[in-house]
Amino acid sequence: MILYGLPTCSDCKAALRALADQGVTFRDIRAEPLSAAEWAPLIAEFGDNLIDRKSQAYRNLNAWMRESETDAQLADQPALMARPVITDGTRWSLGWDAAAQAVWLD
Repeated sequence: MILYGLPTCSDCKAALRALADQGVTFRDIRAEPLSAAEWAPLIAEFGDNLIDRKSQAYRNLNAWMRESETDAQLADQPALMARPVITDGTRWSLGWDAAAQAVWLD
């Protein structure tokens, strides 16, 4: 199981604590950016919902980058990703809300 996120993200920290006994691997998307091939399944699964439009990073984008495709935005600014993204290779979740917790904690 892989959790994609940032070490400073409170939702990522909560998910890591809750999933600690399940052998989750943490991938810091800022320190170890994903390649285009690694972004592809995430974008296929979540589309433009993968971009956190409420974030400071998004508000700091120039107009041209805001109008760019999701893959270009994430390649340029990985911290734009809504977090956390969790996968076991077959199932995916975005965020750490009740729906995500139901997937991973049952």
